[in-house]
Amino acid sequence: MEGLSGKFSPGPCHDMTRHELYRKVTLRLIPFIFICYIVNQIDRTNISFAKLQFVADLGLTEAAYGLGAGLFFIGYVLFEVPSNLLLHRIGARKTLVRVMIVWGLMSMATCLVRSPTQLYIVRFLLGVAEAGFFPGIIYYLSLWYPSARRARVVSLFVMGIPFAGLLSSPVSGLQSLADTGGLRGWQWMFLIEGAPAVLLGIIAIWVLIDIPTDAPWLSDDERRMLDDDLRADAAARPTQPHEGLRAAVREPKVYVAAMVYFAIICGTNALILWMPTIIKEAGVVHLANVGLLAAIPWIAAAIGMYLVGLSSDHRMERRWHVVGSMLAMALSFLLLVKFAGNLPIVIVLLALAATGIYSAVAVFWTIPSTYLSGAAAAGGIAFISSIGGLGGFLSPSIIGWAKTATGNLYLGLAAVAAVLVIGASVLLRGIPARVLYIRPSTV
Repeated sequence: MEGLSGKFSPGPCHDMTRHELYRKVTLRLIPFIFICYIVNQIDRTNISFAKLQFVADLGLTEAAYGLGAGLFFIGYVLFEVPSNLLLHRIGARKTLVRVMIVWGLMSMATCLVRSPTQLYIVRFLLGVAEAGFFPGIIYYLSLWYPSARRARVVSLFVMGIPFAGLLSSPVSGLQSLADTGGLRGWQWMFLIEGAPAVLLGIIAIWVLIDIPTDAPWLSDDERRMLDDDLRADAAARPTQPHEGLRAAVREPKVYVAAMVYFAIICGTNALILWMPTIIKEAGVVHLANVGLLAAIPWIAAAIGMYLVGLSSDHRMERRWHVVGSMLAMALSFLLLVKFAGNLPIVIVLLALAATGIYSAVAVFWTIPSTYLSGAAAAGGIAFISSIGGLGGFLSPSIIGWAKTATGNLYLGLAAVAAVLVIGASVLLRGIPARVLYIRPSTV
């Protein structure tokens, strides 16, 4: 191996060293990031279980709930790009510490809500507080892993979503048993589930390292090997790297990716925010049973999304893995319209939907980092994510409005299915396969 600008000539022992290097990096970074994302998803989505109890307490309609749930994404969208550009400037450690501590405090503050207006305000502020966390982590991982390893690593990170559902569904479903100390069960839920984010934000000060060359737990040879791999990966990209945010927002593929992610997030939020309601309307009465049954789709998603990510890396194919996953979710939503009252089929369809949408999320985020780098990657990824956040606002609002107006939430799900099909078509037409081709390498 030569210096940072030299070339690396792999052999069997070097391949083994490289395998051990990335295993070491993964074991050091991913478990902590994974736990942070689990807590992030719990704090973002536990409102779906609170809904089953606080609708009466706060005097909410389904439309008001959908608006309150969706306003999170307005705050998220407005502050996401600035947060990610700040991450690029001052580093992941400082940015993510600030994000986690503030969002934890805002999640805990949700227990103080007493009216629909207060719910709207606190959900908006929670979005502001959390802005930049997900795209920040995606950008952070691109600083540690070359393209050929990124889908499986992002899958491990995004697997925090189904694990969050798996862990929080039974706990949040038991909120009706916790009406003690003058607080309702949903209030205790927000207090207890918001506190870990604050603690993790403090721990992140010592755990996160901004860039590989600053990692004290890597040897000099390991740092050089990792740097060589990342340089070789950048050189193998089919397009010239963008040097700034302005160049990124002038790139048409960024807008194509934003439209696709908009569709994905429409599906994601429709699933997360209405899964407990769908299960309850299938004939489940007790909240505890709703929580236990809601864990099943998350188990399927955790397994399925990793296998899809592994397949995508193995074949170095991105588009069809994303498209197939989006279409699987669209199909499941359409079939829910027909089988709404059949609990076993409902659970199977929810499992298919969860597997499809989170597989799409995991593989999708390998696409923008293929043709963006540096400040453009930080800002471009945040821009794409922020446009997706508009889908996070739109889909719960549409479904809530449809439920209030017609008494049938499945009409809203059918509309979301149509958005997913359109998004899949946009990806196939807007980003050619040749744009995402990475020359085979040893990494």
